[in-house]
Amino acid sequence: MTDSVQKPIGLGADHAGFALKEALKKALTGWNVAFEDLGTHDEQSTDYPDYAHAVASGITSGRFRLGVLVCGTGYGMSMAANRHPGVRAACCTEAFGARMARQHNDANVLCIGSRIVGSSVAEDLLKSFLDAKFEGGRHARRVAKIDSGA
Repeated sequence: MTDSVQKPIGLGADHAGFALKEALKKALTGWNVAFEDLGTHDEQSTDYPDYAHAVASGITSGRFRLGVLVCGTGYGMSMAANRHPGVRAACCTEAFGARMARQHNDANVLCIGSRIVGSSVAEDLLKSFLDAKFEGGRHARRVAKIDSGA
């Protein structure tokens, strides 16, 4: 897996997701995937919406091609990121779901709960998410309805 010519992936985590984010950074480096770490940078208590909004804003501005957000459950990050038009954040706990979120829903942000999955499962989730491509076709019509609210 190489990512030498594509935009980087935006990473964000709150204090509960910090350690898992660090593990995912090592995996991305090993896979030669460019990323930008938007924090947090330690385990001091923080507010997850700050990082969700930073990554989601990077998606909507075109700065990042995809995003990864980690908190205790992944749910708070997903809710906050999905407030941004055009962001489709999926909270996943297994590789099949991560792959399908990309293939059928054109998810552009993967949310992971550090208190739900361990680092090896999180790496599998991330690899599945990155390797999958949106299939378009009938799924494009459905995704358009997500964005339009229709």
